[in-house]
Amino acid sequence: MPRAGLSAAAVVDHALDLIDERGAEALTLAAVAARAGVATPSLYKHVAGGLPELRRLVAVRTTEELADHLAAAVLGRSRDDAVRALLTAYAGYALHRPLRYAALPQAPDPDPGPELTAAAERLVGVLFAVLRGYGLEGSEAVHAARTLRAAAHGYASLATAGAFQLAEAADVTLERLTGVLVEGLANWPGAEGP
Repeated sequence: MPRAGLSAAAVVDHALDLIDERGAEALTLAAVAARAGVATPSLYKHVAGGLPELRRLVAVRTTEELADHLAAAVLGRSRDDAVRALLTAYAGYALHRPLRYAALPQAPDPDPGPELTAAAERLVGVLFAVLRGYGLEGSEAVHAARTLRAAAHGYASLATAGAFQLAEAADVTLERLTGVLVEGLANWPGAEGP
């Protein structure tokens, strides 16, 4: 019988706390069980697929968190204002939870399952919603979404790694990067005027 108070969601909570403290490489069933105060075999009652399933559930949760964070940031905004909010929120999530951000899946899982597929589609859907403000659809929207993601992830990855060591403020760099993207999207093939 599963331990009272322990559920798959609680196991994921413990796994994320562990990742936040020590990074994704520290994620083991034994470490999560120790945090939960149970024996390692007890986790299988909540995460039957063991560590691979736990990693997938962590990927689902982090992808959902990022999608929720970005969606809230761009809600009610359009075009340039939405792009600015998106990049600021993306960087903010990564800087607030750098080790959790590093655990986010960056490439498609060959067997993601319906939950991870839905979470990834929601995340990409936020990007496409922002791009609709520019009238971008079809393949041009895909190219523009990839561009937004590359810029956001590149900045976030460098910032969380501590790569911005020069005296100039990194938030000004983010503003400049956003300005380049806003200008590029306004002039993107197929983009409509404001």
